[in-house]
Amino acid sequence: MTLALKRAIYYGKDEQIQKHGRSYVKVIRKFWDTYSHGAWIAAYMAFYMLGFFILEHAGHRHYHVIHSVVDDLIPFNEYFIIPYDLWFLYMVIGICWFIFFCRSKTEYYKLVCVLSIGMTIFLIVSCVYPNCQDLRPQEFARQNMFTDMVAALYKTDTPTNILPSIHVYNSLALFYGLNSSSQLRQRRAVRAGALILTVLIVLSTMFLKQHSVVDVSMGILTSFAVQMFCDRVFAPETSTVYSK
Repeated sequence: MTLALKRAIYYGKDEQIQKHGRSYVKVIRKFWDTYSHGAWIAAYMAFYMLGFFILEHAGHRHYHVIHSVVDDLIPFNEYFIIPYDLWFLYMVIGICWFIFFCRSKTEYYKLVCVLSIGMTIFLIVSCVYPNCQDLRPQEFARQNMFTDMVAALYKTDTPTNILPSIHVYNSLALFYGLNSSSQLRQRRAVRAGALILTVLIVLSTMFLKQHSVVDVSMGILTSFAVQMFCDRVFAPETSTVYSK
């Protein structure tokens, strides 16, 4: 092989690599231009997780115990661990749908606003009014795979910083978003499924003794108040649609 031929092959490969590199850059740039709005919720979640981590390790000397007489009337039921754990999948799938498939920027930003305000309220309340609950059973009346799942939950999730319930608040916020979406108005099955799952998640927080009726009620009331505020801010006539 001559030197000229070797040079031709070398420079040919180099040009091919540069061409592929430019193609990858275009794909990344197009993806960013289309879905960059998703960075807002990602950035806030990073902030929230940092704040929650700090609160969980703050080591407050005194916690205000959240309790209601109604809590004593609600029996423990380990089977509610299923909808409780489904909350994580529900939130991820729901938020991803708004980022990648929702054609209305207004609907997406309204959801981000509702979630951000509620979780910020939670961080502030947890900071100025450290709280906890003492509802968890000392031992389970029976042993099965579901009680094992609950035991694992108890080990990883402390009974502190529970007011208002984020499980409840975020579930309702996502349901409002899905239920009011212009794209899902004809998808009754999706809306009905979201409603059923949301109700089961709210109930699961109490039947698993993860939350008191007090912080569940506060989660519901806070969600209604913030949703009404955001509905006024993001009026329907200001809605804009973008294409992907």
